[in-house]
Amino acid sequence: MVDVSPKAETARTATARGRIVMAPETLLLIREGRAGKGDVLGVARLAGIMAAKRTSDLIPLCHPLMISKVSVDLEPEGDDAIVIEATVSLTGKTGVEMEALTAVSIAARASWRR
Repeated sequence: MVDVSPKAETARTATARGRIVMAPETLLLIREGRAGKGDVLGVARLAGIMAAKRTSDLIPLCHPLMISKVSVDLEPEGDDAIVIEATVSLTGKTGVEMEALTAVSIAARASWRR
């Protein structure tokens, strides 16, 4: 683990973006709220937020952070994709890039449901 104790606390923000491609029929089910497992985008958003907050438990050597903001947005794109964007912020001694990437990764996995 990197020693961040000499660093000054500063405002830090990171944004990550991903795109998941699926069968058009799957995206149609998600858009219409007819997926067998319920509100896919809502569950994926929550999964992404929870993942950002637990990044230090998931990724070796990541510092546990006092995150002050996590937003995860999922938008259908075209007839076969969902674009996912996560923004994570805090005031601290280390960045939040891994938390933003983790949020997008887990939200993508959670949105791949039928």
